[in-house]
Amino acid sequence: MSNVMPHSDDALRITEIFYSLQGEARTVGLPTVFVRLTGCPLRCVYCDTEYAFSGGELFTLGQIGHSVASHQPRYVTVTGGEPLAQPNCLPLLTQLCNAGYEVSLETGGAMSVAGVDQRVIIVLDLKTPASGEMERNDYANIPLLKPHDQVKFVICDRQDYEWARFKLDEYQLSRRVADVLFSPSHGQVAGRELAEWVLADNLPVRMQLQLHKILWNDEPGH
Repeated sequence: MSNVMPHSDDALRITEIFYSLQGEARTVGLPTVFVRLTGCPLRCVYCDTEYAFSGGELFTLGQIGHSVASHQPRYVTVTGGEPLAQPNCLPLLTQLCNAGYEVSLETGGAMSVAGVDQRVIIVLDLKTPASGEMERNDYANIPLLKPHDQVKFVICDRQDYEWARFKLDEYQLSRRVADVLFSPSHGQVAGRELAEWVLADNLPVRMQLQLHKILWNDEPGH
């Protein structure tokens, strides 16, 4: 059975819409509304949102817009699962941009970002060897990235770090996008250890920890 959600004229399958602090990326710590779409074609070993693989409820674009607006946010993040697995993610992103929010899209890098509204900040996660999904990376996405976008690597071990360091250089990512993010996989590599690797190599990357895990330990709605 395909993990890509069926197309509907004016609906998306939503796992949750919630208001919290952004846990990572450039807007970390800022109050943000998250729209978490259901479904994902990937099965990364460190996934912390398996509850978004299935289920969810159908929402029209209008219902999503009303729910988001009720929080009066400045920032909105569309995430998953893999949001681009649902075709109506694209009109949703445009609708949110038109409403005046700063909109970011968290995507796993296996699906094309070609149709994403140019105003959206794409946070593209390149899957490392230890993720178990490295072969799914769609490198055709990299030339499509804009100067305000971000690329994220979740680092599980030293091999992942060296692989990410190679990709950083191969694609000249620090010159292509606003931020390259190195994040330690929770419970697999210590944040301090990754920080020391980054410092030793003087990499042009932003080391990040997942604020939401530190504050709420993955409680629902955060």
